[in-house]
Amino acid sequence: MVDACALDRIIKETIQAIEKSKFQIYDIAENSRSEFERVSNELAALKEEVKNIIITVDELEKKEKKARIRLMEVSKDFHRYTEKDIKEAYDKAYNLQTRLITLQEKEKLLRFRRNQLEISLQRLQSTSQRAEKLVSQVGVVLNFLSGNLHDLSSKIGELQQTQQMALSIIKAQEEERKRVAREIHDGPAQSMANVVMRTDFCLKLLDLEPSRIGEELQALQKLVRDSLQDIRKIIFDLRPMVLDDLGLAPAVKRYVTEMKEQYNLPVEFLSFGTERRLDNSIEVSLFRIIQEALSNIRKHARARQALVKMEFLTKKINIQIKDNGQGFDLKIINNSERKGYGLISMRERVQLLAGEMVISTAPGQGTSISISVPLTT
Repeated sequence: MVDACALDRIIKETIQAIEKSKFQIYDIAENSRSEFERVSNELAALKEEVKNIIITVDELEKKEKKARIRLMEVSKDFHRYTEKDIKEAYDKAYNLQTRLITLQEKEKLLRFRRNQLEISLQRLQSTSQRAEKLVSQVGVVLNFLSGNLHDLSSKIGELQQTQQMALSIIKAQEEERKRVAREIHDGPAQSMANVVMRTDFCLKLLDLEPSRIGEELQALQKLVRDSLQDIRKIIFDLRPMVLDDLGLAPAVKRYVTEMKEQYNLPVEFLSFGTERRLDNSIEVSLFRIIQEALSNIRKHARARQALVKMEFLTKKINIQIKDNGQGFDLKIINNSERKGYGLISMRERVQLLAGEMVISTAPGQGTSISISVPLTT
């Protein structure tokens, strides 16, 4: 059991963490708005520049066409014109043609830059709207927690167990994970996309070594795309969207598939009974437990094969994670400074769900973790 002072402290610390997050989200929203205004001004100026250069190019095309016609005339009837006249006509046509080509290339660059700025502007607007919505939602949560703190404290004496309160804290932690995931997605990922846009523009301005433009551009694009892929993986690790959308079993299937593909670890997933949606706190906790167990197998077990078995029953859910790896001495691991490969955290999550967890292992015998959690009907 948790005494009133400890619970009050936990709630206050949670509120402080959410308040801090709210200010961080507000900063993101403000920065997005500022960047949106800057890009809007830059885009407006660029559109005006594009308009002007189009007019200039059109006029220059007419002049260049007249100069070519003039050059053809003096070239055909060279008896009527002096060598000086022919040279002047040629120089004029050549200079106009050179200038026209230069302006046409500049027009292409400006058009490309304009299009990229429009894309960036849409992304910034989306980011700003999401951040503002999130600030509002966090404000509602803060008002609720602050207004009900006294009521919660007055009822602590009546509570015999801390299950529901602990689950509420887990929910707050998971909401924070979702916030971080959205922040990474709308912050660094968008910034890297912007780097691609700005780099493209800068590279196209390199007139000294045009032969290297394509190669360097492709290398930079690949680098940023790889970074975007890494960030999206971090987002999935923080909060797999499939868990919210489809539930526990599909999320575990997806995670097992990625383990196979990324680490070449043969993991089999089996599901029995009628799959159904569970309480969000239960789904999140069980997914984190499975995630931690599979991570341990990958890092420490040296296993050639692993199995995740999930059984949906009417009043409970059973989960078993097995591997044929090197196993370990459970007593030594629990007493070590490495916190038992996260076993303590796994046990705490199971206990908060009023469930049971049994670990069967020995050196050279592999490991089996059996979990049983009751479900409310």
